[in-house]
Amino acid sequence: MIRCIRHIAGFTLLLLVALLVNAARVQLFEAETYTGNPANRRTFVERYGQPRGAVLVAGRPVTGSRDSGGRLRFERTYTDGPLYAPVTGYSSQVYGTSLIERAEDGILSGTDERLTAFPWWDDLTRAHRAGGSVATTIRPEMQRAAFHGLGRRKGAVVAIEPRTGRILALASTPSYDPNELSGNGTSVGAAWRRLNDDTDRPMLNRALRETYPPGSAFKVVTAAAALDNGTVTDIDASTDAPDPYRLPGTGIRLRNTASGCAHATLKDAFRVSCNTVFARLGTAVGLRGMVDTAQKFGFNDRRLRIPSAVAPSNFDTRMTPAQVALSAIGQYNTTATPLQMAMVAAAVANNGALTPPRLVDRVTDADGNPLFAVRHRRARQAMGPATARRLQEMMVDVVEHGSGRQAAIKGVTVGGKTGTAQHGVHNQGTPYAWFISWARAKNRAQPAVAVAVVVEDAAADRADISGGGSAAPIARAVMRAGLR
Repeated sequence: MIRCIRHIAGFTLLLLVALLVNAARVQLFEAETYTGNPANRRTFVERYGQPRGAVLVAGRPVTGSRDSGGRLRFERTYTDGPLYAPVTGYSSQVYGTSLIERAEDGILSGTDERLTAFPWWDDLTRAHRAGGSVATTIRPEMQRAAFHGLGRRKGAVVAIEPRTGRILALASTPSYDPNELSGNGTSVGAAWRRLNDDTDRPMLNRALRETYPPGSAFKVVTAAAALDNGTVTDIDASTDAPDPYRLPGTGIRLRNTASGCAHATLKDAFRVSCNTVFARLGTAVGLRGMVDTAQKFGFNDRRLRIPSAVAPSNFDTRMTPAQVALSAIGQYNTTATPLQMAMVAAAVANNGALTPPRLVDRVTDADGNPLFAVRHRRARQAMGPATARRLQEMMVDVVEHGSGRQAAIKGVTVGGKTGTAQHGVHNQGTPYAWFISWARAKNRAQPAVAVAVVVEDAAADRADISGGGSAAPIARAVMRAGLR
């Protein structure tokens, strides 16, 4: 009898040891797996058990938290939700997060280990850290100028500080109110379905996630390639480009909507936007030279983060000479985000140096103590300084004597380039209106701001939409706000 009891006791002890070993294994080696399991509601409840950290614009929070009194206690709130939605994104208890709310979720939700000096102790005690704050580079007066300038039209605006790469405005219209998605009631699901079913796609961030044919605005890149490669050495000399120009290897004759393009100088062709001149320059530079220059400006970059992901802008790397000619005037398969075209303008304004764009300035803990400052990423040369100075001269000429007059600001040096990009079957769609520009105060050595504007308005009459008429006044309003 005693022997049986000993065997049972030994077996029970073995089971107890096995239980303790398994518990230790789960705690030490599989804790993260169980924590991240969607079936684990404890983590989900803890996530909303305290207020979320703030997203800041000019030092003021544009987000907050509301105590709902429910099991998922704190819901996200947004100040001027539609205005800042392209910056903040949404934080939903049902549908997750987007944009900065997603990219900086660890800081805002309090799960990032940088929020404490002893992360191992917090993990051991299961303590939940208070969320930190994320300060953006956005300037509210410029954001409002961009948002109100677009109005009811579909489009986007991006403004960048050329020297630092700081994004000063990031607008996309039509927009939406992220407050509608914050909670977990039936109204949230209804709002989600309504927004996703809307044909105007208000939840699409057109500034970062939509690519458009850039049209004549891309001629800035083609001019840079021609000057950097030595295809053009004098912007005031004839380019020997005929009008019309036959695309290489085809019977297609490319024509111009402007007059005076036959054998025009580069400066004149840039001012009146001669397709024939720039198509011929593209073929003269060649595929390799055009690809190299486009990629220096940021085209084909699939790794760009600001910190939200950005859709890659496209310049094909395998094309026939005829396709290169069309790509050189912003057609064929060439597409760009508004952010990308703002980067093009910024590189010209910054004497050829392109500083990678960024939307976050600094991150702090819940008490306002800085955790780290966002590092200034090193600029790269998109073109030579001499080429940039020639492009600055030509862009100023567009604003002073060409199609960009509506972007002019008294007492300020403004350079710009218009673009009207055709699209749709047989180019019958309403053209997209582009304007890219930069502005420098007369008493300043550095440019204050570079701007890209795209307007896509299906309700507009085809004859009434143009880069100079539709987009340039919006760019002027944003530049004015940036110069104050």
